[in-house]
Amino acid sequence: MIHVAFILNGQETALDCAPDRPLVTILREDLGLTGTKLACGVGRCGACMVLLDGVAVNACLLMAWQVAGRRIDTIEGVRADPRFAPVLEALAQANSFQCGYCAAGVTIALAGALGAGANTDDAALITALEGNICRCTGYQSILHGAQQARARLRAERPT
Repeated sequence: MIHVAFILNGQETALDCAPDRPLVTILREDLGLTGTKLACGVGRCGACMVLLDGVAVNACLLMAWQVAGRRIDTIEGVRADPRFAPVLEALAQANSFQCGYCAAGVTIALAGALGAGANTDDAALITALEGNICRCTGYQSILHGAQQARARLRAERPT
């Protein structure tokens, strides 16, 4: 067992757990944050994405010892953060999701890609979304929502 302390959605968080306990399990089972989904468990689907120090990563591949002292934002934190409202609104307006299982991971991926600024081009948006599997939409509506989010952020934060 180790004591792990980190910043979770802006709040100091600490718990004792096995060092090799996956972050996705900690979030869902220990902390009750079920927006982060567990699907493939091997980092291929993107359903478990979180922001680790502002970068989108798969929580199923992060172990407890790796998050000590880091900043983690889950979909619950992104939803509550007004900086990401344009991303959420654009994805909803574009009807980007059908079943919604991939929605949290896709939103996190876009928050990571667009969080540093709105100068992300289409190629960078596509690259950011590559780690997310969606079986419902065919991706065009997701990409359209991502482009709308970028446009909204550009309007809010002109360069």
